[in-house]
Amino acid sequence: MTNVKTNSAYEKQSFWERNKQSGGYLLRKVIGERAVSIIRFILLFGMCFMIIQPILNKISVSFMTEQDLYNPVVISIPEHFTTANYRLAAELISFKQALLNSTLISLTIAALQIAMCTLVGYGFARFEFPLKKFWFACVILVILIPPQTIASSLHLHFRFFDVLGLSQLITGQTINLRGSKLPYYLMSAGCMGLKNGLYIYMIRQYFRNIPGDLEEAAYVDGCGTFKTFIRIMLPQAKPILTSCFLFAFVWQWTDGFYSRMFLGNTKLISTGLSRIVDSLGAYIQRINGVKTTISIAYSNCILATGTLMIIVPLIVLYLFAQRAFVESISNTGIKM
Repeated sequence: MTNVKTNSAYEKQSFWERNKQSGGYLLRKVIGERAVSIIRFILLFGMCFMIIQPILNKISVSFMTEQDLYNPVVISIPEHFTTANYRLAAELISFKQALLNSTLISLTIAALQIAMCTLVGYGFARFEFPLKKFWFACVILVILIPPQTIASSLHLHFRFFDVLGLSQLITGQTINLRGSKLPYYLMSAGCMGLKNGLYIYMIRQYFRNIPGDLEEAAYVDGCGTFKTFIRIMLPQAKPILTSCFLFAFVWQWTDGFYSRMFLGNTKLISTGLSRIVDSLGAYIQRINGVKTTISIAYSNCILATGTLMIIVPLIVLYLFAQRAFVESISNTGIKM
């Protein structure tokens, strides 16, 4: 009871009275906390500004006319506001068709990659098999080695595709899969697609952090290995699967290497953006009837506009899936 009365009397005292009783410690503590808060705010603001500032510049430039681009007075706010850059960029990259194709391919490729990588990652996390460490080292190599180093091998492999020599034995010639989507789907089904090694590693780490007691309890209740995986483990892994699916979708959406190699005949967002400056030159030449040199500023303006048109769907996707994404990142540990 005495302690309660003492605390109540202490709280009724002013800040300076309490600071005097503490010998100045309370003031130093408050100043230290405020200084840390200010420094944290400055660092976070600086980091956010570094990330957002280029996007803000692209938004500003995308609404400028060519006259504003060379006007030294115009910096961030357009003097002659226009949306013609968006209409032109959409025409140059065939936006509607490219958007439909990119959405369909990105969804199917991402779903196939995550389905196969989940099986492989679960196997590495829960089962013992011969040369397990060797095969996992191969997974790490898939992460470390750039895909450009095996571009020639991939080209030759699918140009003269054959399974155990059966096609050449029966028909006398190999199968040319170049120019079709099938090679990329085959690579994704074999966990050799874009960033598949990283997905296997992340999923494996997540499954290793799930207690094995859940599986043992399922086995006791009569569940087999596959049923336990489907009904017990997959619901537990929703956060990491969502995160990996987002990564797979976004990287496929913006990929240029595999898209040009296997999907070059298909109109996609990423390939259209990579050729937008050349398409602009051809468009101006077709309009004017003569070859015209395009200014660098205007080319960059159209490129910035096309970039914004590509990243807007990704931003919307992250807004809807951010909770599961953050949860998966916080729960994925590095358990070796």
